[in-house]
Amino acid sequence: MSDDDIPEPDRIAGAPHPRETPVLFGQDKAQADFLDAFGAGRLHSGWLITGPRGVGKATLAWKIATFLLADQEAGLFGDPTLAVDPEHPDARLVQAGAHPRLSVIRRPWNEQTKKLRTDITVDAVRSLKSFFHMSAADGGRRVVVVDAADELNRNAANAILKELEEPPANCTILLIAHQPSRLLPTIRSRCRELRCARLSPDDLQKALVQAGHPSDQTESLATLAGGSAGDAIRLLNHDGLVLYAELVKTFEGLPHIDRPAALRLAESCAGRGADVRFGLTLDLIDLFLSRAARAGLMGEPAAQGAPGEARLLARIAPDDRAARRWAQLQQDLTDRSRHGRAVNLDPAALILDMVFKIEETAQGTAVA
Repeated sequence: MSDDDIPEPDRIAGAPHPRETPVLFGQDKAQADFLDAFGAGRLHSGWLITGPRGVGKATLAWKIATFLLADQEAGLFGDPTLAVDPEHPDARLVQAGAHPRLSVIRRPWNEQTKKLRTDITVDAVRSLKSFFHMSAADGGRRVVVVDAADELNRNAANAILKELEEPPANCTILLIAHQPSRLLPTIRSRCRELRCARLSPDDLQKALVQAGHPSDQTESLATLAGGSAGDAIRLLNHDGLVLYAELVKTFEGLPHIDRPAALRLAESCAGRGADVRFGLTLDLIDLFLSRAARAGLMGEPAAQGAPGEARLLARIAPDDRAARRWAQLQQDLTDRSRHGRAVNLDPAALILDMVFKIEETAQGTAVA
C-alpha cells in the first residue's frame, strides 16, 4: 500500500482534515492564550492541547504549527491572529503534508494486519532524532504535532518525555490529548496547557456548515453531540439521530420496555456490516444512561435528543437516589460492553442484555 492510500488516524470520516479546515470556531480563548505567550516571548517548547474529542484541538494545533513555520508576527498589522495567507509558501507545504520542518507523530500502519496500530509506537517517536538533525540544517523553527498523545504506548511516552526534558533549540512540540489524565504526570508538568471548550450550538452549526454537513435538527444534534463537531458528523454520517430516537421509543414505556422493538434493535446490530451501528448503539445507550443520571440531579432537561426524551428522563430519574442508580448502571454496562467486545460476544445478545438491565433498574426508579 502506498503512503497516499494509508488512512489518516486523525481524520474524521466525511470531514476535512484539521490541516485543511479554514476557520476554527469556538476556541478564541485557547488561541488568545497562545498568542499572548508568543507575543510576550514566553513560547514554551511543549504545549498540551486538551479538551473533548471533536471540538477543534487538532485544527488549533495545525494552525499554530503553520503560524510558527511561516514565522509570522502576531498582531503586526492588527489584532493578534493565527491566520496565515494560504498562498504563503510554508502554508502551502503544510497543506501538502510536505513541510521539511514539520513532523507528525500518530498511529502507524501495520503491514501485517493491514490496519492502523492501536497505539503510537516508540519507533514513531524515535524518528524525531533524524527529523531534528535534518531540519536543523534548513534553519528556522521546527514543529512536532503528536495526535493523539493519549495513544502513546509506555515506551513512546518515555521517548517523548526525553524530548520535552531536553528540547532542541527553536523547536515546539504540540501534544493533542483527549484524556490528559492518562498521560505521564511528568509530560503534563513540562507542557503549557491550552484548553479547548465544547462548542456552543451556534459555533457547532457553523463548524458543520464549513465541513459540508449542515443540519436542520440543531437541538437534537447539539444535545447528543455535546458540543463536539466530530461527534455530530459521526451522528449525521450513520443516522445517529434516528437511532437515538429508536432507543427513546423503545424505552418510552419504562419501567416496561417494548420487547419487539428491543429485539429489532438488537438484531440490527448483528451480522456482516453492522459493526458501525453496533458501536454507535453502545455509545448512545451510554449517553442515555448519562443523561438519566443527570436528570435525577438537575431535573427534566431543557433540550432533548429525541421527541419525548425529556419527559421520559424526568419520569425514570425523579430524584438523586435514582441518579445514583443510573450512574452505577452506566459504569456497570460500560464494563460489560468492554468485556463483551473483548471476547467477541454476540452483538445482539449484548444489546438485549443491556436493555433488560435498563428495564430492571427503571422498575426501581420510575414514577407513575
